[in-house]
Amino acid sequence: FTNGDLGPVREILEPTVRPAPAKVGISAPADVIVPKGPTGCDPGQTAFFQTLQIATKIAKGQIEMTNDTHLISAGDKVTASQAALLQKLGIEPFTYGMSLLKVYDSGSLFDAKVLDITDEVLTAKFVAALNTISKLSLALNIPTEASVTHSVANAFKAILAVTVELENYSFPKAEIYKAYLADPS
Repeated sequence: FTNGDLGPVREILEPTVRPAPAKVGISAPADVIVPKGPTGCDPGQTAFFQTLQIATKIAKGQIEMTNDTHLISAGDKVTASQAALLQKLGIEPFTYGMSLLKVYDSGSLFDAKVLDITDEVLTAKFVAALNTISKLSLALNIPTEASVTHSVANAFKAILAVTVELENYSFPKAEIYKAYLADPS
């Protein structure tokens, strides 16, 4: 719980994960592959590996696994022998940590995705909405605050087009364009 901004809190919480051992009966959140190589177990424990159908050999006074072994598939329940093997090998295949799922604020519950909304995202959405309103109001010929600049620019272009064609009428801003059209070089 905090009264401050939750964005920095999430940035601290979510990357903080700890290794966890495989416990009997839990569903595996990910595949567990035991790498080949020396196990540190004495040769008297080869029967244990054979019951799990793991190919081994004796090398330098210890059991060595000859192949990488896919021990547990994601979603499968961990058996007692699988948990015992991982414990003997000192492998902690799973992790645990906190992840933010919901945000409670002023009596309302929001999805944690609201924390991804930054000032830049809000500004971009606001500008896109203003552009849409401006386009709609111009297309429907209904003046709005969003379309005023476009309406003024369109009016200037229309007046300029008429003024350029007239010889006896002009205004100061039109002189630049008349001069250019008279001599484009």
